[in-house]
Amino acid sequence: MRLFVAIIPPVEVVENLTDFLRPRRDAGAELRWTDPEHLHLTLAFLPDVGEAGLDRLTEALTERCAALPAAAMRLSGGNAFPNPYAARVLFAAAEPEPWLGKVARAARNAAGHAGVVVDGGRFHPHVTVARLRRPTEATRWIRILQGYESPGWVAESACLVQSRLGQGRQGRPLYDVLAEFPFAPAP
Repeated sequence: MRLFVAIIPPVEVVENLTDFLRPRRDAGAELRWTDPEHLHLTLAFLPDVGEAGLDRLTEALTERCAALPAAAMRLSGGNAFPNPYAARVLFAAAEPEPWLGKVARAARNAAGHAGVVVDGGRFHPHVTVARLRRPTEATRWIRILQGYESPGWVAESACLVQSRLGQGRQGRPLYDVLAEFPFAPAP
């Protein structure tokens, strides 16, 4: 199974970001915009999890998430991967970075403990808002995203999500939340 561990923003934050992006979508025909129901902050990408590893992974994530306190967070500003001059992904940045880094390390450690391979490089807390078909100079889009700030919310849990490639709208992935892992109450 192709899985990822993520924080999924609440409906009001997704709606706020979608409303911010709506008037810009028509001006960005070269962009493939992320569907609102797919907006999430990936903590760990797990490209190949067998059925046998799923129970161990779920147990490890339950334990690790329960040891971390819930925290206030928000989306603020944005940028592009791999860089503004050859962008393939536009994103809204997520805060607070130190807390999100701890949560990402906990998710990746849980996967390792369960014998599940984690894919991806250094963690950058973000929510992907659009993808580009080819590397593109994106400074105008970054300037627009720099003006964005979401309502704040308390992240109370992480989710384990299955990604089924090509099974969603127009050949996009279909996401199914398999499990939710509550954080400890905020101090």
